[in-house]
Amino acid sequence: MSESTTTVVEQQPAQGFGNIGPCSNAFVFLPQDHIPADNSWASPRAGATRPDAMRPDAMRPDAMRPDAKEPDDKEPDAKGSDAKEPDAKEPDATMLDATEPESTEPEATRSLGDIDARDQSRWTDHKEQTIRGPYDYISSAPGKEFRTQLLGALNIWHKVSPESLECISNVVRMLHNASLLVDDIQDNSTLRRGRPVAHSVFGVAQTINSANFVYFLALAELQKLRHPKEAMEIFTTEMLALHRGQGMDLFWRDTLSCPTEDDYLEMVSNKTGGLFRLAVRLMQAESDLGVDCMPFVNVLGLIFQITDDYKNLADLDYTQKKGYCEDLTEGKFSFPVIHSIHAQPANQVLLNIIAQRTTEFEVKRHAVEYMESTGSFAYTRQFVDALVAKAKSIAIDLDTQCGNNSNITLSLVEKIARI
Repeated sequence: MSESTTTVVEQQPAQGFGNIGPCSNAFVFLPQDHIPADNSWASPRAGATRPDAMRPDAMRPDAMRPDAKEPDDKEPDAKGSDAKEPDAKEPDATMLDATEPESTEPEATRSLGDIDARDQSRWTDHKEQTIRGPYDYISSAPGKEFRTQLLGALNIWHKVSPESLECISNVVRMLHNASLLVDDIQDNSTLRRGRPVAHSVFGVAQTINSANFVYFLALAELQKLRHPKEAMEIFTTEMLALHRGQGMDLFWRDTLSCPTEDDYLEMVSNKTGGLFRLAVRLMQAESDLGVDCMPFVNVLGLIFQITDDYKNLADLDYTQKKGYCEDLTEGKFSFPVIHSIHAQPANQVLLNIIAQRTTEFEVKRHAVEYMESTGSFAYTRQFVDALVAKAKSIAIDLDTQCGNNSNITLSLVEKIARI
């Protein structure tokens, strides 16, 4: 057998097919015996004829040719007209019972079918603890528990059931601790109850979310009371008051605007007194005795906040738990600071120190000495003493009205006002 030779032919674009892309000028290799002797078909542009197999109409299916005719009858196949297709095999019964093939639907799409079935039953205790983390952190640090003691003392006048009292105590505790989480962020505090603030451990975003979450947990807790609708109205009213007071406190700080004493007392009545009033109003709603101790609670809220202002600047034990003169670092206009600034309006020393938000010990000590020189600490003590006398007078009247001689409320007032 002789060897066949191969000739390289440049393939030209095929007529009748349009542009066939980047391969239109490709080189193809054909055996020598497949090429006409005169190479006449290699260049269609020269007018040479092409083999029938390469004509455009030859490459179309018969049904697509212009001269194609509808066949009269089906042509016999290669096996003859009598040839029959083999009978189709009946499906095996075992095949009908076989497991259906696995769905080809994407897993992500299949999971959409479970959405309606998902509910709170999927929520786990572990997830709950994660959300509550910052709140549980601050709650685990022992506080004064003053509000719990207050509710126990006030219940001498209201006679609320143990179940209702426990519910109200839980609500007040949750709101108080949750508000501290937000306060520490807004005040850029570093310590709370002698330990790092929650947002320095869990981050600002998670701490804010935890505080907001607990606000709504407290709201849900109110459904356990005898009059949940009235309780929710009380909750809304006093929480609005609390945020109004907090908003004004922040506004004065951030704009370096020293308020008047009256404006400050109004702010405290909203901010600190709001939570006290919420507790007492919930107790009154659950009580059948109709005792009104709101005047007592309003005075008590002022005593609590002004005493706290004083201790922040002058109490060593307070310094160890929250830092030395932390209110000065926060730029807060507390009761002694307001008095000192108004005592000598022309002197801008204290106002400038407030503006600096200083952490320097010597600078803050100088501010304390300045407030001592303006008589602001002495004035604060006198003001608290006057409030204590008023609170005791109201408490005695309430004890007389209710036939109570335990003097528990009087002892509580003295404990709060101890400075």
